Amino acid sequence: MNEKTLAAKTKTFLMFAGPAVFVFIAVLIVPLVYGVYLTFTSWDGISNNKPFVGLNNYIEVFKDKEFWNSLVLTLKYVAVSVVFINLIAFILAFLVTSGIKGQNFLRAGFFTPNLIGGVVLGFIWRFVFARALVSFGTAFDIDIFSTSWLSDPQKAFWAMIIVTTWQYSGYMMLIYIAGLMGVPKDLTEAASIDGATGFQATRHVVLPMMVPSFVICLFLSITRCFMVYDLNLSLTEGGPFAATRMVAMHVYKKAFEAKQYGTGQAEALILFIIVAIIGITQIYLGKRKEVEA
Repeated sequence: MNEKTLAAKTKTFLMFAGPAVFVFIAVLIVPLVYGVYLTFTSWDGISNNKPFVGLNNYIEVFKDKEFWNSLVLTLKYVAVSVVFINLIAFILAFLVTSGIKGQNFLRAGFFTPNLIGGVVLGFIWRFVFARALVSFGTAFDIDIFSTSWLSDPQKAFWAMIIVTTWQYSGYMMLIYIAGLMGVPKDLTEAASIDGATGFQATRHVVLPMMVPSFVICLFLSITRCFMVYDLNLSLTEGGPFAATRMVAMHVYKKAFEAKQYGTGQAEALILFIIVAIIGITQIYLGKRKEVEA
């Protein structure tokens, strides 16, 4: 390869991919590297001094019981939310691709909650759980709705799951729709000719062909649920009695409210590693189950 060809390819690369690469490095790589550096300091987030403290922040993280409690709570929240999100999303996708009347309207309606920001969504459902359902429960003497769900630790946790499922199911539904539409009709017709019932065809033909869709939806729902903050803030504010304080909210409070930015950054890095391990493992296991038509 001569110098002119190399220069031409470099120029073309910089022209088309250069801006994206620059933004990627500036927005993701540089903050990540700088964040790792801050985990070795006792910076309070305000002063110009960043005293080097070595591994002290990581030692503090392992001593922080609130962090680990919030992480365990988040793991429970993620596990339940991911199951409900993907189960309901698949059912909705199956419904709106079955040829029922108004399926395009239903697609738009189911997707709409995902367009609402987490903060706005939280305030809307906060009114529903604290006012609307309480009035309904009082009027019809229904005990489960007679008091605000947000004032009870257990019910507040399930309120978070309900709103999260309502928000993300429509988005995942679109991915499952694409997966269902991508299943070759020849395979389902062949299964029908061989005497397979609708349930058998779905189980043994459709579902294996939709593994890529499951992999994508599981990855997106896992990562989004792990990083929940805006909904957590506006719906429950981590209460009552910190019963719904997810790990992202704990990290924020540690870094910005307690002014322990180094420790908070160390917790954020540990959270990032945990999510990365879970996400990569899920993708690896999912890819192994993919089949070709």
